[in-house]
Amino acid sequence: MAHESFFARNWKLLLNLITLLALIVVMYALRHQLADTLRNLHHVNGWVLLLIIPLEALGYHGQTRMYQSLFRTVGTKLDYKPILKVALELNFVNHVFPSGGVSGISYFGLRLRSLGARGSQATLIQTMRLVLQFLSFELLLFFGMFALAAHGHVSNLTILIGTVIAMSVLVGTGVFGYIIGSKSRINAFFTWATRVVNRLLQFVRRGNHPETINILRARVAFDEFHETYIELNAKRSELVGPFWWAFIYNLTEVLVIYVVYVAFGEWVNIGAIILAFAVANFAGLVSVVPGGYGIYEGLMTAVLATAGISPAVSLPVTVMYRVLNTLLQVPPGYVLYQQAIRRGAAEAPTEQHNDAG
Repeated sequence: MAHESFFARNWKLLLNLITLLALIVVMYALRHQLADTLRNLHHVNGWVLLLIIPLEALGYHGQTRMYQSLFRTVGTKLDYKPILKVALELNFVNHVFPSGGVSGISYFGLRLRSLGARGSQATLIQTMRLVLQFLSFELLLFFGMFALAAHGHVSNLTILIGTVIAMSVLVGTGVFGYIIGSKSRINAFFTWATRVVNRLLQFVRRGNHPETINILRARVAFDEFHETYIELNAKRSELVGPFWWAFIYNLTEVLVIYVVYVAFGEWVNIGAIILAFAVANFAGLVSVVPGGYGIYEGLMTAVLATAGISPAVSLPVTVMYRVLNTLLQVPPGYVLYQQAIRRGAAEAPTEQHNDAG
């Protein structure tokens, strides 16, 4: 039992350690090629790299328009500029507090209250944003698989990875829709989930804390969540716009990676990048490392290898992409986040966690 409880409590950490170890092994095996790449960094086309800036700007524009459209659907009109700021802050929070997006959802709810949105609205909108991003990415994934097959560089393992991701998204979305479509189902599921979380917190805290999360209050929040969903579901035709804004956001993220490859002089199959991007981002759900650093690069390199792209090429490109992406996104998000905290528009996620734990 002691061994079982240890693995049950630390499976995320162990998974991350195994992935990091694999990455270190790959880096050691390719140390000579990586050294050659570093020596030739001056050959990287800086003008091509500058294309990342307008692509990132377009991605944030798409994300902001998506939020605006979703809130408008449930009767809340929000201005462009405040939502853009929140999107940048949210990116910083999700980078620094690795919790599978939970910190981001919590922070988003607090920030949107200061803009006049209800907490249940904000939670549903953030959840719908994730659903729309996953569903719209299906289009990119199918295109990526077609691009790989058309060039004859697709292996059985690559097909399996792509199929598993596509089916997971579709099944997961269907199950989620089934649960939140009924007040009794949403209450039953989330009450059960709340009790499980309470038990885990009680075990971790090792004290007499029978109900860290108040179940009665949680049920009120679930009812509000369901009512907002019904309101949104009644206007499904208005979700077409947010869907395509989510697609634009996903497309710009993939194109940013492709631009870095082009800057390195590598015109690789974009289908491989789409597939690797999907796997690496799914890994963020279980990463205990801020920003998923090390985990992201290792998985991107491994998946690209199954599609015929050498790790000696993909690893330095992925590292360069991650560094540039972080430098462009995290500092602005940090500044805006600190401004929001000083204004009292939101609480720090760390404070929320301490209150809950």
